[in-house]
Amino acid sequence: MARYINYNLNQTKLLPINFSEQILPGTFEHTLCYLIDEQLDLSVFEKHYKNDSTGRLAYDPAILLKIILAAYARGVTSSRKIERLCHENIIFMALSADAQPHYTTLANFVSNMADVIQPLFLEVLMICHEEKLIGHNMFAIDGCKMPSNASKEWSGTHADLTKKHKKIDRAVRRILKKHRDEDASGDVKEDRRNSEEKQLRSLRAASKKIRQHLAQTQDRIGSRGRVVQSNITDNESAKMKTSKGVKQGYNGVAAVDDKHQIIIAAEAFGQGPENNLLVPLVEQVKDRLGNAYLSKAKLTADSGFFNKDNLAYCSENKVNAYIADGNFRKRDPRFKERDRYQPPERKRSFYAASAFHYDDTHDSCVCPAGNTLWKRGEREMDNHRYALFSGYVKDCKHCPLQDKCMKYGFKDVGRQVSIKLGQVDSAKPMLIEQMKAKIDSEQGRHIYSKRLGCVEPVFGNMNTMKGLNRFSHRGKVKVNSQWLLYCMVHNVEKIQHYGQRAA
Repeated sequence: MARYINYNLNQTKLLPINFSEQILPGTFEHTLCYLIDEQLDLSVFEKHYKNDSTGRLAYDPAILLKIILAAYARGVTSSRKIERLCHENIIFMALSADAQPHYTTLANFVSNMADVIQPLFLEVLMICHEEKLIGHNMFAIDGCKMPSNASKEWSGTHADLTKKHKKIDRAVRRILKKHRDEDASGDVKEDRRNSEEKQLRSLRAASKKIRQHLAQTQDRIGSRGRVVQSNITDNESAKMKTSKGVKQGYNGVAAVDDKHQIIIAAEAFGQGPENNLLVPLVEQVKDRLGNAYLSKAKLTADSGFFNKDNLAYCSENKVNAYIADGNFRKRDPRFKERDRYQPPERKRSFYAASAFHYDDTHDSCVCPAGNTLWKRGEREMDNHRYALFSGYVKDCKHCPLQDKCMKYGFKDVGRQVSIKLGQVDSAKPMLIEQMKAKIDSEQGRHIYSKRLGCVEPVFGNMNTMKGLNRFSHRGKVKVNSQWLLYCMVHNVEKIQHYGQRAA
C-alpha cells in the first residue's frame, strides 16, 4: 500500500518579508524602480493634487506609476486585476510598499495621465539616448490596428443612424399596438408580455442613445474630405479593415530605431488609412532627436505611407526615405513565381477602360450599356492625369451587362473607371518615379528588407508578450495615453536588457 507524507492545514507559519529584497537586480521591476526613483521627474503630477492643507493624503505617484507599468508589462490592463495583484502578488506588494490602492484610484490615475505621459515618455527616451541605445542608421514607421472599447454595430453616418433609430421606433410602435390589441381581446400571455416589455425598454434606450448622438454631433469628415462613419460609443474611433476582418478601433503608429528597437515616436490615430500619418511621426522624431538624427538615419515605411505628398515632404526636408509602393513586390524578380502557390482563378473578361466612351469636349463618359457616368474628380499617378468616373447606382444595379462589367458584382456602388487624360509635368509625379527607381535598386531592396525586422517585432512584443490586443479606454486622448504607456514599457524593457546604469 502506498504511503504519503502527512500534511496538516491547521498550522501557522511566520514568513518575515523585506519588500526591498523582493525586487531582484536585473529584473524589469528593478529597472523600473531605478528609473522612477532616480531618473524621472514626477513633479508633473503635482498639479493633479489639491490637498496641501486639507483633504485626504494621496498615494505617491511613484507608487502608482510602478504598479501600472509593471502590470502592463505582464499584460494586465484591468484596474480590478491590478488591485488584486497588489493583494496577492509579492512583487506588486513590494512595488507598492504594501499600499494596496483601490481599483478606482488606479483607473483615475491612468485616465488623468494625458498631459503627463508625453513628458514621461520623452524622459525615458532621453535615458535610452544617454545609454547609447539609439543608433543613427535607420528607423521604420508602421501602424498596428487594434479594436477599442466600442462596438462597430453602433457605427454609421448620420443618415444611417437616422434610418436605424426610425426603424427601432417603428418596432416599438408595432409592439405597443400588439399589446393594445391583446389587452382589448383579453388574450394576454404573461411570460411573452414580460419578455416583450424587456425588449421595449432595450429598444427605447437604443433609440434615445442614437437621437442624443445625432443631436450632439455632426458627421465626421475623413482625411479625403468625405463623410465617414461615426460611432455612438466612441466617436473618435473608426472602422478599419484588417487581415482579420473589420475592427472598430484605433491605429497605433510608432517610429522605431533599428539598433535596439527603441520606440522614438508614437501616437494613436482614429483612422485606418496611413497615407497622412507619416508627416506627424517624422515631426515627432525631429522634435525629440533633432535634425542631426534625421540627416543621418534612413526612413523606411511600407506601401500604406506611399503617396506624392509624403514623398514631397521627405524631399523638402532632406529625409532619406525608402517607401515602397503597392506594386513593389510585383517588380521584384525574387517574387516572380509567387503566384504559382495561389489557386488558379477562373479567367473572365471584363470591360476595360477602353470600352468606355470619353468625350473630352463635354468631359463626359458613357459605359458600354449606353448609360452616362458621373465624374468623381481627377488624380495624378505615374506621371499621368486621370479623370475618375462612376456609374449611377440605379443604372448599375439592374444592368444586363453587370457580369461583364463588375468583377466582384454589384455592392452598393456603381462601376468605377479611370480615363487617362495625358501626361503631367510636375515635380511630385517625378518623385514617385524616383522613389520607385530608388527602392528597386539593389541597395534600396537591401535597406528596405530591414524594415520588417525593425518594427514588426515591437508590435509582436506588445501584442503577444505584453497582451495589448485591444485598447480598453475610449476617446483619442485616453487611448493615446495607453498606447504611450505600452511604448514606455517596451523602452524600459530595452533599458533593462541593454542599459548599463540600471543593471
